Parts: sequence; structure tokens; C-alpha cells
Amino acid sequence: MKFEDLTTLRPDLAFIAHWVSDGAHVLDVGCGDGAMLRYLEKGKRCTGYGIEIADDKVLESTRRGINVIQHDMEAGLGLFGDNSFDTVLCLSSLQMMQHVEALLRDIVRVGTEAIVSFPNFAYWPHRVALLKGRMPVSRSLPYQWYDTPNVRCATIYDFKELAEECGLEVLDYVALAEGKPVSFLPNLRGSLAVFRLRKKAKRG
Repeated sequence: MKFEDLTTLRPDLAFIAHWVSDGAHVLDVGCGDGAMLRYLEKGKRCTGYGIEIADDKVLESTRRGINVIQHDMEAGLGLFGDNSFDTVLCLSSLQMMQHVEALLRDIVRVGTEAIVSFPNFAYWPHRVALLKGRMPVSRSLPYQWYDTPNVRCATIYDFKELAEECGLEVLDYVALAEGKPVSFLPNLRGSLAVFRLRKKAKRG
């Protein structure tokens, strides 16, 4: 997939891609249709694998030429050794996991760095929906309460606290709206939170 296609169809992925170094070895956890990894391979000379459980998404990734492993992320990333990848991506998937903390620790175990994104539950339209007594539905949360795959809801501040508790260093983070960074009141005005993380260096 060409860069301009990714920019037009998924501006959030296009932004996140600039945090991945050229030629990096990448693991995309919950790779979906493989569009991101395909772009990184063709546009930034990256190598790597995708992990996905859904049959239809595995098929789409395979058709894109992605090396995809069908695997349940809830079972962990024991398939891979420590620091097997330069970058591990977990994009809009972490909120679908039952055991978020365990998966987050595993992600930074197998990668030198990790990039994690999730819908920001503190986004202002979500707050307005709750004030009206309804569960939020938006582009970043496109499901009704009864059919959503999301089992966790978090804000930017929530995730920063979790990263600290897990002993992770937040290298950078941003809130995106329509794929563009939001600098003013990001926790209110950003629909998607994106964090760049790594393990804290041991002292001494």
C-alpha cells in the first residue's frame, strides 16, 4: 500500500508510522488487515510479522503479502524472545484485551520500543454522550454498547499511570483528532491516544 493511500484512508496510521525507524524489525500485535505493516515494509524498508486472531483479517493480511501469525494475544507473546524486535505496535487493540497489564509488559519485553494506541474515553463527544445518559459512539468508538469488542475504557491520564505502574518510560505521547496531533487540551480534544514506550533502564 502506498504512503498516499495510507494518509488518505488511515491518517492515524500515517502519523504513527513516522515514529518507526527506517529498516526496523517490527511486530504488529493485532495487525488487522495488514495495511500498517505493508506500508512499513514498502515505504520504510521494515521487516517483521503481524499477529491476528480473526480469520478474515488473517486472510486480508496474507493477500497483502504480510507474514502473519494467527494467534490469540490473550495467550501472551511467548513465541518471541526478549528484545526480538526494534518496535512492537499495538494499535487500537489493547482495549479489547482482558489482561491489559500482562500484555503491556509482554509487548515491551519482546520489543526495544513499543507504540500503543487506544480510543481516548475522555474525548469531549464521549463526555457529552455520557452527560446525556448514553454510551459514547464515535469514529474511534464505532460500536454500540451491546456489540462492542472493547472491554476496557481509558483516558490519556489513566494510561500514563498504568505505564508508570508497569515500570515503563513514556518516550512520547500524543492525542490525535482526524489523524492530526492535538496540542491544546489533548485529553479533551483528542479521539485517539498514542504512546511511545520502552522499559526503564535499570540503575547501577
